[in-house]
Amino acid sequence: MAALPIQPPRQDLGPLQLAWLGDAVWELHQRLLRCRQPGRSNALHQEVVGAVKAEAQALALERLQPLLSEAELDLVRRGRNRAGRGPRKGEAGIYGQATGFETMIGWLFLQNPQRLAWLLDQLIETEIGPIDP
Repeated sequence: MAALPIQPPRQDLGPLQLAWLGDAVWELHQRLLRCRQPGRSNALHQEVVGAVKAEAQALALERLQPLLSEAELDLVRRGRNRAGRGPRKGEAGIYGQATGFETMIGWLFLQNPQRLAWLLDQLIETEIGPIDP
């Protein structure tokens, strides 16, 4: 991930601010994965929508959990605890897991982009198998 030409944010961002940022980073990641795919933009958009909904984020977190450090797990917990109930039709537990995932993604984007890139690569490898060089 390339550094963006912006001023570094304050170090005291709360879990929900980090989750808001993490949501945008996760969506951008999903869009970048599909940039080279052939297909109509509407179909690609629908794939991204499916990948960024709470259920998909909770599943991504579940797949990454064995790889996470104690500090990363703490970020997930802090985000999950601040999530609230979520949408009426959604399940609160899944929404909480997704918010925790987004919180961690946002923090890693700001503080350790190399670690974020590695974790995202692990998701890709576990989803489609190892990538040939």
